[in-house]
Amino acid sequence: MPAYMIVTAKITDRDAFIAGYGAKAGALVEKFGGKYVLRGPGAELLEGDFGDGASMVISEWPDIAAAKAFWNSPEYQEVKKMREDCAECQVLLIESPTING
Repeated sequence: MPAYMIVTAKITDRDAFIAGYGAKAGALVEKFGGKYVLRGPGAELLEGDFGDGASMVISEWPDIAAAKAFWNSPEYQEVKKMREDCAECQVLLIESPTING
C-alpha cells in the first residue's frame, strides 16, 4: 500500500533551505524509493493554526516501511539538521490504499 509523507514548513530563509537541506533531502528521497507529488510555497490556511503561507511538500512512497527507512536513516538524520535554523516543520505520514474509481 502506498504511503504519503506530508510536510508543512514555515521557511525563514528560503535560499538556505533550498540550496542546503532541499537538495540533499531530495537526493535521499529518491535513494530510498520516494518521489515528490507536490513541492510549493504559499499554502492558504483554511482552518487551524499552522501553515498559512507555508510551503507544502508531499512525497509518495511504495509503502510505510520505505518512508520510515528514509526518515530514520542516519543519512537523513544528518541532513535534517540543516533545516533547524531556517524552517519550522510539521511532518505527517499516512498509509493509503490505492483508490480505483
